[in-house]
Amino acid sequence: MGLEARLNQDGFITTSVDFLAAWARKSSVWPMPMGISCCAIEMMSSGGPKYDIARFGSEVMRFTPRQCDLMIVAGTVTYKMAKVVKKIYDQMPGPKWVIAMGACTSTGGMYRSYSVVQGIDQFLPVDIYLAGCPPRPDNLLNALIQIQAKIEKTRVSQFQDAPYLEK
Repeated sequence: MGLEARLNQDGFITTSVDFLAAWARKSSVWPMPMGISCCAIEMMSSGGPKYDIARFGSEVMRFTPRQCDLMIVAGTVTYKMAKVVKKIYDQMPGPKWVIAMGACTSTGGMYRSYSVVQGIDQFLPVDIYLAGCPPRPDNLLNALIQIQAKIEKTRVSQFQDAPYLEK
């Protein structure tokens, strides 16, 4: 017996609020693109027809942090830029996730200088590290799938500090 037949017969579905909220959150991840250098080109190409990030509900790349729940930091982060990245991250509503895209974002890459941050995990909590210089767009899609799996495992009760939940 199919789902449509069961709904027509019984008229309702039972589920938990945690499952429903996790499903909705997982299916509509809105990325905040922080394209700082060359990895940004690969991030942009993931939205094209060849890779089609829209399959995962993430085609809505917002450039305002107050509407995003996933930050994709793509490129070399300097100490001067780190303050801006942290400020944008702080403006995002919770729950929020971070993808460090590329070698320069994750470890400073080939830049061992006083001005380059040697990994954004020094000032941001990173959920997924993407390897590569620059990583391919399909690698970004794989990271997005991993983020969705992580979101699916979360419960609403874990986000009691979130400003949009009533206490």
